Amino acid sequence: MFDLGPVLHLLGLILLVLGLTMLGPVAMDLYDGSDNIRPMLRAMIETSLFGLLLALASKTDSPRPLTLRQAYVLTAGIWVLVPAFGALPFMHGAPNATFTDAYFEAMSGITTTGYTVFTKIETLPRGVLLWRAMLNWMGGLGIAFVAMIFLPVMRVGGMRYFQTEGFDTLGKVLPRARDIAIILLEVYSTLTFLCALTYLMCGMPMFDALIHSLATIATGGFGSYDASFAKWSPAVQYAGVVFMILGAMPYVRFFQLVNGQSRAFWRDPQIRAFLRWLLIACTVVVAYRLWTQAGAPEGVIRETLFNLTSIMTGTGFGTASVDGWGPFPVTVAFLIGLIGGCTGSSSAGLSVFRVQVIFSVLRTAVRQLHAPNRVLVPRYDGKPLDETTIGPLMQYVTAYIMTLGLCAVLISLDGADMSSAIFASWGALGNIGYAMGPLPSATGTMADFGDGATWVMSLAMLLGRLGLLGIFVLFLPRFWQD
Repeated sequence: MFDLGPVLHLLGLILLVLGLTMLGPVAMDLYDGSDNIRPMLRAMIETSLFGLLLALASKTDSPRPLTLRQAYVLTAGIWVLVPAFGALPFMHGAPNATFTDAYFEAMSGITTTGYTVFTKIETLPRGVLLWRAMLNWMGGLGIAFVAMIFLPVMRVGGMRYFQTEGFDTLGKVLPRARDIAIILLEVYSTLTFLCALTYLMCGMPMFDALIHSLATIATGGFGSYDASFAKWSPAVQYAGVVFMILGAMPYVRFFQLVNGQSRAFWRDPQIRAFLRWLLIACTVVVAYRLWTQAGAPEGVIRETLFNLTSIMTGTGFGTASVDGWGPFPVTVAFLIGLIGGCTGSSSAGLSVFRVQVIFSVLRTAVRQLHAPNRVLVPRYDGKPLDETTIGPLMQYVTAYIMTLGLCAVLISLDGADMSSAIFASWGALGNIGYAMGPLPSATGTMADFGDGATWVMSLAMLLGRLGLLGIFVLFLPRFWQD
């Protein structure tokens, strides 16, 4: 019989920690003298108390290591329950927020998507704004770190969790998963601090610098103004480009970089391809816009660089609407959004690694047509790829495209036009969070979608964050059989 005890115990501990993190927004509301302090305290107490009771009720005297099935259930449970309780500050503290809207907002935050259903964001209590950014930051890697630190306490190796999250440990560069988590958390926190400091030096107020740094490094996209980065100076926008790019790179490479292994960072084929493809996309769109539209060259370059970087990294910040640039830039934006950032970062999409492997397989197939008697093997970074890598990857890509189409159809059935439905599915499944299409254009948010479409997008964000198969496997009857 499937034993849920260890899973429920860890989920309880994680919810307890989640509740305690609400002390940050509570302190902010207390400092501001805001009336939101009571709703935020209520959310904190409810979350912490439920987590504590769940952990105590499921605690066992002789903890055993998690099985692979339990690891998958734990992963799914985290990303379903955390948004449910993360939604409480929005339900209690945001005006007229329904559970559907609050859950969508929390799911968008914890999956680092960046979609929002809230308008006039700057009028929200600063405690709520801080909580949105904290959800982004915790979703980037923080929730995984909490679980990784608790797993060794439960005598669990921890590598199973990394596997279900899709992390690339690069040959297990450290002997223990907990050591990896701690080192990566240090890197993650350092990048966040440097980002906040840079924003501050470029002219952002301290609170806004904190909010935007938490969301930037997590490639989350939750800001403090409806205007997003159009509110800020060119210097802030250029700084945002740099840190969005850093947030979309493999975090393990930063660990290697600070330990003197700079060669591994610069020779990473993912990093080189990511930077090359982003540069090509920006170059062709800038050339197109300068050729077809009026505008100062520096402004066109900065606007294009910022928005395409935001889309490819899956951050969701914006300074302008790509919709107004013409069909060619929209097509380029759609394609680079599908690709996404690097495996092992907080970015989602298909990921650069998967797209590189697809290109290698296609290139080998074409060459095989010209030389049918030759034995040709797809390669990645000079190393041959076997069927155990190619097969699941092709299955994932197929499932991704089919899921994107299915979600678009379901969203359109709720009343959205097909163009808006496709872009909504693209942005939710890819955790991109960049609002495009006729329906979101009025407010720049997803507020005008119906409740049914909102739930479909919430599910798509969850599927995109967990790599589809981590959720689909739970619906197989054989998965639950002993």
